[in-house]
Amino acid sequence: MGSPRSKVEVKGFEARYYDLLMGILTLGQYGRWLKRAVRDTGVGPGWKVVELGSGTGIAACEFSRIIGDEGKYLGLDIGKEMMAKAEKRCRKRKNVEFLFQRIEEPFNTPFPADLFFVSFVMHGLENPDKEKVLANVRNNLRPGGRFAVLDYSQMEVEKSWFLPRILIGKLECPLAREFAEMNFPAFVEKRGFKLAALKKYFLSVFSLYIFVRE
Repeated sequence: MGSPRSKVEVKGFEARYYDLLMGILTLGQYGRWLKRAVRDTGVGPGWKVVELGSGTGIAACEFSRIIGDEGKYLGLDIGKEMMAKAEKRCRKRKNVEFLFQRIEEPFNTPFPADLFFVSFVMHGLENPDKEKVLANVRNNLRPGGRFAVLDYSQMEVEKSWFLPRILIGKLECPLAREFAEMNFPAFVEKRGFKLAALKKYFLSVFSLYIFVRE
């Protein structure tokens, strides 16, 4: 549960100014392409969505808008400051709920999900914890449902251009580099999923991996 090599559990100053910091790192594009990634998952009206690591609620509100009154959204997070921001941001959304829950510990959702979504979390987990997350997703995702992962693209960090070298190689935790240089789709596919689509953002630094539960 957690790793000294990880930075995905955001607290304190980073939690209070998370959206601003991400905006600076992405030249003001963070909120825009996070919402685009939500749309690119293919989510539709009436869908039941679970987000792992719901953060400040940007994706939650976008999902809420798309799924409508017949849909349901559940966001799981362990950051009290981040969850408070998300609840405030989505306070008028009746189809949205947030729950304090570690995503690598066993859990059951109140409904079989049509879509699981996770952004900028998987790169900060040790591989055994990744496996636990995938088991939770598979246990709570309907057959044929989608698992969408927004995270770093696959690359050789030192051979890439300067931004990934700085962001992943210098500013991020060691696990981020390992994630970028592993075969992440193959890792997921070995655990009961199939890669269905791959979309890239922000000069190909980030990717949306869309898997289907077999």
